Amino acid sequence: MTLKSTLIETDGYELVLRMEDASVGLHAIIAIHDTTFGPALGGTRIYPYANEEDALYDVLRLAKGMTYKSAVAKSGFGGGKSVIIADPKTEKTPELLRAFGRAVESLAGKYICAEDVGCTTEDVGIIREETKHVVGLDFPGGSGNPAPFTARGVYRGLQSALYERTGNRSVQGKTIAIQGLGSVGKWLARYLFWEGANLIVTDINSELKNDFVLSVGAKWVEPEEIYAVECDVFAPCAMGGVLTAETVKLIQANIVAGAANNPLKTEEVGEMLHQKGILYAPDFVINAGGLVNVCYEVSASGYSATSSRDTVDQIFSTLMSVYDLAKKNGCSTERAALSLAKRRIAEKQEISTVLI
Repeated sequence: MTLKSTLIETDGYELVLRMEDASVGLHAIIAIHDTTFGPALGGTRIYPYANEEDALYDVLRLAKGMTYKSAVAKSGFGGGKSVIIADPKTEKTPELLRAFGRAVESLAGKYICAEDVGCTTEDVGIIREETKHVVGLDFPGGSGNPAPFTARGVYRGLQSALYERTGNRSVQGKTIAIQGLGSVGKWLARYLFWEGANLIVTDINSELKNDFVLSVGAKWVEPEEIYAVECDVFAPCAMGGVLTAETVKLIQANIVAGAANNPLKTEEVGEMLHQKGILYAPDFVINAGGLVNVCYEVSASGYSATSSRDTVDQIFSTLMSVYDLAKKNGCSTERAALSLAKRRIAEKQEISTVLI
């Protein structure tokens, strides 16, 4: 078992590495965007990318998003991400995960990994056999699956958007269209169902069309139909890049608020939403609940679900500040949130320079 590490020169990133172990089929990329606030923390996505170019594009966007997410959430960590090019259903093995664990360990704490698409709490438990630099663990002292906390933050963010638009935060009677019923999407659907929302849902996994949809009283539509449904809120909770110049034209909602990372294909799409009068809750603000939760796992005082819950609930007020900043500057909420994150990073760097 030989781990091969290759530097991928990338402007604007502190470190990007290709990690390979041919003996177990490992082909991964670890991207560290910024460590101004501390070690880079971000999930490990296991996905059957068509090629390394697609995987690199995804991991770079995700790592940068984690930097901004951490800065706005004041997590005390930097931004990073990793991807493993593999089909999680057919190619994920304990040997591959252990090899990835050794890759993480080789960075000596510069990067901390966690669950993500295709990577479960059981998987990070296997990764933990080779490195201590992993969070979201099931064993005592760990915080487990962060999805309920991510979904809770999205729910609170969705409430903030409704309050900003209507002066009423209640979701009762509102129609919410959820794109994607993965772990977070399901939790969000449950929260919304119990608070009286009307749900329209879709997922590429048609098996969810029956039992789960029935359990939350939802209406099912096909994936390509979700953009144009009549609803109050469109909640993207699947993969990134779903909001494009074309799909934005179809959206009937006046709010976009969901769990997906990087749902905007480009920053310009955020401007399109702004011009169309659609309130957008920036992804790296609204979906920070999972990050907040795993950060408590490594706190000096030990994990506290109560403290995590209370901090996640603050996503409501953070987003209200973003909306206010956008109105004050006459810009999109995406641009306002980015400026907030970049300002916090710059202030930290300035303080560090002074201390040095």
